[in-house]
Amino acid sequence: MMPQYTRFSISTDKRVAVIKMMRPEKKNALDSIMISELHDICRHLNRDDNIGVAILTGTGNIFSAGGDISDWGNLSPDAFANSWLREGNAGFDALARLRQPLIAVLNGLTLGGGLELAACADYRIGEDACKIGLPETTLGVVAGWSGTQRLSRRFGAQLVRRMAIFGEVFSAGDALSLGLIDQLEKEGAGLTTALALAHSVLEKSSLATQVTKMMLNAAEGEGSDHAVDMLAGRLVASGDDIKEGLKAFAEKRAPNYSDSAE
Repeated sequence: MMPQYTRFSISTDKRVAVIKMMRPEKKNALDSIMISELHDICRHLNRDDNIGVAILTGTGNIFSAGGDISDWGNLSPDAFANSWLREGNAGFDALARLRQPLIAVLNGLTLGGGLELAACADYRIGEDACKIGLPETTLGVVAGWSGTQRLSRRFGAQLVRRMAIFGEVFSAGDALSLGLIDQLEKEGAGLTTALALAHSVLEKSSLATQVTKMMLNAAEGEGSDHAVDMLAGRLVASGDDIKEGLKAFAEKRAPNYSDSAE
């Protein structure tokens, strides 16, 4: 069972987890509590074999307006880098590397850290009122949660330049044609579409889907070392040698592997 959170609500049904950001009064702006909770949510989902797909969206008619200025605006340079940026990147990395496929429903404004959050998803559904951009330079900062890195890998560096340097904010229609979102729906219809898509994913092999996601992430440079370790570890764990090795250790004897030289 998932814990209760102050910044998110989580509902699960038929192996699908729906994660909603719950700060509509703050335009679902991300603060340090939210980042910490996001990391914990990922930890629990990764351990939950009963969840096959996750969906992330916002409450109200906003996905997320980005990082909460009141939470980082007065930080010292060291605290800004070592706390705000470091913790944020750790949380976003955990989300991007979630073992389950992740669908983001952009149900409204998706700016700055909100777009960086959406970029962690495997599939993005935009509702027709959503606006997408990276306005950080207007505030004298940069997109520090992999806004230039993950976004460039997933959408192309030139498109990120248009948002981050030249200040373009894209409508839902433009976002679809440019590849920022994968599907466009009318206002209020995104979650229903995401649920139908999630259930179509659940009809496929769970293991093959998770391994495919890991391989695709590695192809983009997303946790490639992690992917190699995970795949190699699972391969070894599926054989008999690990059982013999552990048994021999417990019995304080030399292991007798079946394929060892005579």
